[in-house]
Amino acid sequence: MQTRPNQVYQAIVAAPGFCLGVQCDADEITGIDFLEPRPAQEASSALAAEAARQLEAYLADPAFTFNLPLRPAGTSFQRRVWQQIAAIPGGQTLTYGQLAKNIKNAPRAVGQACGANPYPVVVPCHRVVATGGGLGGFARERGGFLLDVKRWLLQHEHSHPG
Repeated sequence: MQTRPNQVYQAIVAAPGFCLGVQCDADEITGIDFLEPRPAQEASSALAAEAARQLEAYLADPAFTFNLPLRPAGTSFQRRVWQQIAAIPGGQTLTYGQLAKNIKNAPRAVGQACGANPYPVVVPCHRVVATGGGLGGFARERGGFLLDVKRWLLQHEHSHPG
């Protein structure tokens, strides 16, 4: 989920104030990264083109529902967290504590699993916020560019933390 220098992307989708870098093979999405603003990059495969189309559809309409083949990733615990995150409806948020209670684990562990999410936006970890109305962290960062992206995504979906 974090920006990685010299990473090769099969497509780059421009969004307001950031970009989304798509990584995939012929059959599955293998990762999506938040990137600093840069020129969009034309898709290099059919699946990358479909991922770009769906990401652009979400950017135009936050109610858009994704249907992309995601490569299984992460530990069994991370997959449980991501499954819970994927069930949070657009326009709504859960706190790290609420999510932790749902899966009977600690909020910090939930936060770490959120930060390890390889498919941000598609698996909407931005919908997990801090108790008391704060944003919490995002992509393993507590401020700066990525927190601005989280704020934008929540505003795009008309969500309010807390």
